[in-house]
Amino acid sequence: MSQSILARYLDPDVLGRLAGRMLEPRGLVVGSLAGHHKSPLSGFAVEFAGHREYLPGDDPKHIDWRVYFTRDKYFIKQYEMETNFVCHLLLDVSASMRYGEEGEQKLLAAAQLATTLAHCIVRQGDKAAFVTFDDTVRGSLPPGSAIAQITRMAEHLDTIEPVQKTRMADCLAEAHGRMGRREIVFVFSDFFTDLDALEPILQRLRFDRHEVVLFQVMHHDELEFKLDGLVKFRGLESNDELLAQPSELRRRYLDALGRFNEKFAEICARNRVERVLVDTSRDRAEVLIDHLNQRSVVHRGRG
Repeated sequence: MSQSILARYLDPDVLGRLAGRMLEPRGLVVGSLAGHHKSPLSGFAVEFAGHREYLPGDDPKHIDWRVYFTRDKYFIKQYEMETNFVCHLLLDVSASMRYGEEGEQKLLAAAQLATTLAHCIVRQGDKAAFVTFDDTVRGSLPPGSAIAQITRMAEHLDTIEPVQKTRMADCLAEAHGRMGRREIVFVFSDFFTDLDALEPILQRLRFDRHEVVLFQVMHHDELEFKLDGLVKFRGLESNDELLAQPSELRRRYLDALGRFNEKFAEICARNRVERVLVDTSRDRAEVLIDHLNQRSVVHRGRG
């Protein structure tokens, strides 16, 4: 694969600034490989977690004899296993994500964030899975923990042509069906979708104990609406056009955006889902460093 394709999504400077930073799960994880994250399952390795009463069939070598001599009952020592985690990165490639020029295009910014985050994940020995979607799932890479996974992501991204509307709830439901349990789900989108339809799938993800983080990627124009002169607005997911003075629309647009984002924030809070608002004009490394720093603080607080 051409290095120029990979360079479109991975910036060496950003990777250098993220070097040494870990993505820590905010809850206990379940995985199949030895790793450095605590598992909710109890085993007989690594770190002492507590006791449980002895049951027929338990290995006698794990009996805590000191407890037996004080309580005259058999108890088994239990330990916390350490394991890997799987992180699912879901990228909205619908037509609305085309907005923006060059490095500030929403789709490119979201793809760079997802690819860089995936690089951090596989670098620390965990697994990243990747899904692209619009009105249907367009591509899916199963979990992988090798750097080759990043190459596969970039190759797939280079074939994307965002022309369809989004049916996010249905696509997330399909992706959910491929997940295990207690995994991490990152979704990158502008979330211009039916929020009432989105909430039930967020509830199902949380019911299955997945950690869910929603990166709401928006262009600065969408956030501030500071446009000048006579502007022709063209729908990216429709054929609608409107010729207007932005100054006449700005207040009503920002009011509508505020109501939408307030409802979105309420849904996220109600379902204990994290929402990260990203302005595409912002430095990618700063966005991810802020997020990883926040995760690290929460992880230490629960350790």
